[in-house]
Amino acid sequence: MPDSKAKFSVGELVHHLLFDYRGVIFDVDAEFQGSDEWYAQMARSKPPRDEPWYHVLVHNATHTTYVAEQNLDSDHSGEAIRHPLIEELFDGFENDHYVIRRRAN
Repeated sequence: MPDSKAKFSVGELVHHLLFDYRGVIFDVDAEFQGSDEWYAQMARSKPPRDEPWYHVLVHNATHTTYVAEQNLDSDHSGEAIRHPLIEELFDGFENDHYVIRRRAN
C-alpha cells in the first residue's frame, strides 16, 4: 500500500491491544474495506473506518484477522511468528521483520 499515513507496513510484527495476541502484517488497506454487517458485528470498539486497517497472520493460529490501526501496537519481542501461511507470503525473517515474497511475473 503506497499510502504514507499507515503506521505499520507489510512484514511488521504487531501486538493486538484488546485481544493480546501477536502477529505479522500481510496486507494494508488505507481505510476499512469490509461490509457494514461485518463492521457492526466484529468491530465492537467502533474504530474509525477512514484510517488504515491491517490483515494480520495470528501467531500460533491458522486464521487471519482484520484489525484497525488503533487496536495495534508494535511488537518488539523479536520472536518469529508461527503460522501456516508464513512461507507462502514471506521469504524470511530478518532484523525483527518479515521479508515479503517477491512473485515472478
